[in-house]
Amino acid sequence: MTWYVLLIGAIAAERIAEVFVAQWNRAWSRQHRGVEFGGGHYPAMVALHAGLLAGCLVEPIALDRPFIPALGWPMLTVVLTAQALRWWCIATLGRQWNTRVIVIPGAPRVGGGPYRLVPHPNYVAVIAEGVALPLVHTAWITAVAFSLLNGWLLRTRIAVENEALVSLR
Repeated sequence: MTWYVLLIGAIAAERIAEVFVAQWNRAWSRQHRGVEFGGGHYPAMVALHAGLLAGCLVEPIALDRPFIPALGWPMLTVVLTAQALRWWCIATLGRQWNTRVIVIPGAPRVGGGPYRLVPHPNYVAVIAEGVALPLVHTAWITAVAFSLLNGWLLRTRIAVENEALVSLR
């Protein structure tokens, strides 16, 4: 269980790094007349992602969930792959990447990297991680709850992003 707690800690540290990158990019975007779209759902998104990490710790401890190697190791592979995809998205978008939906007027739409394959590749990473991270240590309630709530939230988020992207045309 100790290694799983360390994994959750590493994912939490990665999220903190994302927040710093997002803050730098948000400041840069504002300097370039960036316009934010749909900020109302942002607090719910932050709470949901914090809840995922909390659930990943609480459920296995409180309900004495075992590590099942046949499930845990493949799920760990999915988690690591999701992290790689997430950072590929961040690197591809560069200063345009943010945890918020901010569009710089006149900026070209990014179509390289994973965006040439999938319109919203970061959400592929979020969905995969939301299922896999809890299942690394058999926290299936957390995996199901996060997935359902995340699906509801992503409907809003993707609609906001699509509306923002239309403004680039």
